[in-house]
Amino acid sequence: MSLEVRAVVESEYADWLRAINTGFLRPPVVSDEEVADRLPHTDLSRVLGVFDGGRVVATFRSFTQELSAVGGGSLVADAVSGVTVSATHRRQGLLSRMMAHDLAAAKERGDAVATLIAAEYPIYGRFGFGPATWTTEWTVDVRRAGLDPRRTGRPEDGGRVDLTDGEEIRKIGPELHRRLAAIRPGIVGRDARGWDVGTGRAFQSTPWTEPFYVVHRDEADQPQGFAAYTCDDRWEDGKQPLNTAKVKDLIAVTPAAERALWHFLCSIDWVTTVKSGYRAPDDLLPLLLPDPRAARVTTQADMLWVRVLDVAKVLEGRTYGASGTLVLDLRDAAGLAGGRYRLDASPEGATCVPSTASADLALDIAELGTLSLGDESVVRLAALGRVEELVPGAAARADALLRTSRRPWCPDIF
Repeated sequence: MSLEVRAVVESEYADWLRAINTGFLRPPVVSDEEVADRLPHTDLSRVLGVFDGGRVVATFRSFTQELSAVGGGSLVADAVSGVTVSATHRRQGLLSRMMAHDLAAAKERGDAVATLIAAEYPIYGRFGFGPATWTTEWTVDVRRAGLDPRRTGRPEDGGRVDLTDGEEIRKIGPELHRRLAAIRPGIVGRDARGWDVGTGRAFQSTPWTEPFYVVHRDEADQPQGFAAYTCDDRWEDGKQPLNTAKVKDLIAVTPAAERALWHFLCSIDWVTTVKSGYRAPDDLLPLLLPDPRAARVTTQADMLWVRVLDVAKVLEGRTYGASGTLVLDLRDAAGLAGGRYRLDASPEGATCVPSTASADLALDIAELGTLSLGDESVVRLAALGRVEELVPGAAARADALLRTSRRPWCPDIF
């Protein structure tokens, strides 16, 4: 029987969710409560399934997302999620068919990019995606950190850190998240449902553990950051505490708030270990400790992948700290965004238009995705053979235009 790729209808949604659970090796059970909770927030026209005799054997979903660009602007993204192929139907081109369908629709809508979080690294490069942000997790040995155990809980900046609850986080969190997006590229939008899920208000597919919440307020009593964390209850034989605090979410929009929140987390009585959760690779955390060696890297991996769909929107939608011109020859096997483009950039703005001029650099569209948020070095990609330098010195010139002083960061998995 032929395999049909199409959007699911409401009566098939529970089977589609069950197929996702199967693909991600979770128990293949879906409750009526989960369906009722998810369905009102789901655009079924963008929920694809592959059907074999009425059974869903592959899944794919996309939704509209805002992605923060370099300089505080935003790009409209086609966010890809829920991608699975059942083990019985692997290596039959099902993902390629679903991806081609979705990216063509995104291009038709005028989306600037597509985004995703990759469960496996090797899959998505062939579709034009490149890793644009990376993430790091630290495990802090609090006893080695060097913080004064006699210090009070009051931050040094004159503000304060207060315990709070999920209700307040749902009120103050969205504005802090928007402020973070204005100063850091790579931030994806977090809608009201995202805040409800993140604070336990919406349906949870796994048992919910209510975290502790703290908020940092400055001297003017204005929120500048918050953290959510959980703690275990572990003691060694000699009745000595060995508790671990795990950070679930931490957003800070000022260095003072960031310092205050990390110092608070590393000073909780009975806590001997702090796991940072996924942070930007250049997070301030290690250097906020008197002994940075107390923070050991336990995860270092790719995070947000970007697929450029509109070259001009991507390159004109960011700011530049220097002036210069680049002509890029872009290869795109899918035929969605390839061609030759001239970028004229300066701190005052940028234009990017098709061009017939000789190219400075030749690269695949996936490499432009990797470069799009300012994290990667063109010189480094050229050394790896992933960018061809057609004019001597062009890679270094491109780095001067494209790279950012702070690395992009995506704190959200979707």
